[in-house]
Amino acid sequence: MPEVIDHDDDGVVEWLLTAGLTGIDATSPQHVADPAVTVPLMANGLRSFHEIDPTGCPFDYQIPVALEHVARRVAAGGISADGLHDVHRDLDPTSAFERLGELVVDEHRLVVCHGDYTPPNVLLEGGRVVGYLDLGEVGVADRWRDLAVATWSVTWNFGAGYEDLFLHSDGVPPDPHRRDLHRLLYDLES
Repeated sequence: MPEVIDHDDDGVVEWLLTAGLTGIDATSPQHVADPAVTVPLMANGLRSFHEIDPTGCPFDYQIPVALEHVARRVAAGGISADGLHDVHRDLDPTSAFERLGELVVDEHRLVVCHGDYTPPNVLLEGGRVVGYLDLGEVGVADRWRDLAVATWSVTWNFGAGYEDLFLHSDGVPPDPHRRDLHRLLYDLES
């Protein structure tokens, strides 16, 4: 764990400054050039993250909490169709929220989720994950909260065909329904 140098909370923004972490993010040229190695490393890093005991985690990102957050954003006009990913562009904010409600399923494996597990937020060194960045959305949620985004971003950063490798490396079978639920949720929360 890196040394905490400073932190503050001004009532609007909380921030934490730590000593530098070692490693190079997974979007560096050397990692992008070898996705067959990088993707399994990222999957192993996520599996390690999900092994953290969620019992004492004070942050809750379970479905009911996430739906309330999205409902507030929709009501306040904080979501625009233009800001949604291409796969959701046919939806306006209201219909996207309705679609989200149709996709909701019981959460089946609650873990401590990173919240934005994407290649730029994963530091690699010596053939393993050595650090995580952008932990502003960390919290207890269904593990598919991370898996849906991680597999999506692996495709964005490394190209088609690596989503299955990520899931296989993490030991998780594909679940298109949970994937779609959490990708839409991610799109509406961002």
